[in-house]
Amino acid sequence: MIRFQANNLRRTILRMAKAGSSVHIACAFSLVEILAVLYRQHLRHGTGGPRGKGRDYLVLSKGHGVMAQYAILHELGWLMDDDIDHYFGDATRLKGLSDAHVPGLEVSSGSLGHGLSVAVGLALAAKRAGTDQRCYAIVGDGECNEGPIWEALLFASQFGLDNLTTIVDANGYQAMGTTREVMDLGDLTAKLQSFGQETRAVDGHDECAIDEAITDLAAAPPGRPRALVARTVKGHGVSFMAADNRWHYTRLTDETYARAMAELSN
Repeated sequence: MIRFQANNLRRTILRMAKAGSSVHIACAFSLVEILAVLYRQHLRHGTGGPRGKGRDYLVLSKGHGVMAQYAILHELGWLMDDDIDHYFGDATRLKGLSDAHVPGLEVSSGSLGHGLSVAVGLALAAKRAGTDQRCYAIVGDGECNEGPIWEALLFASQFGLDNLTTIVDANGYQAMGTTREVMDLGDLTAKLQSFGQETRAVDGHDECAIDEAITDLAAAPPGRPRALVARTVKGHGVSFMAADNRWHYTRLTDETYARAMAELSN
């Protein structure tokens, strides 16, 4: 079995969403392959578990997609079945947004636009400390409406943070509509390049392509921060959720839960 197999991760996300009667399922689904590739092939965990010294950093600035990261941490053994089955419940530690109090999560995010600045700080600190730690930050394309995203990118370029890779989960939607309708940012790849980022674009559900793109970025000449635009489908993996923005806030019923689980079991 492939570690972090996409359908298994999506089943765990559904399990959490049903247990907590919670939302943001589609937002988590678009992240699955990105996170699977990062954790399987690129992130070094250092020593001592989720707070391991010398670890690479994964900053989920798009904090409302956190169920995808929880599913990964569950497979790593850093979260238990009890955590998953009591997600979003009273007195449990897993909340609906990324929370730095949970081992394995680097930031409290979900107030969008701020996580990338934390990632820039982590990358700068690693540079100044002379370590070889890398920092990956995942932002949403809707989140890129926020001015602090672009300030952080300018800072990263100014200080040559080539140990920072910003990954845009470009699923074409945000909470209230398509990114084009709400605030069209145009060609994100060209825009990131104009902000001094060594940039690639990729199909965000093609794990081989994601791996190759991240590897290629790592091998690029030093001195420039890296960026990857991952073109994804919100709700990818379940036919009646894919590209349907109602699943940003829709909760599962017994019937939709069973249908989705059946699709992911085929």
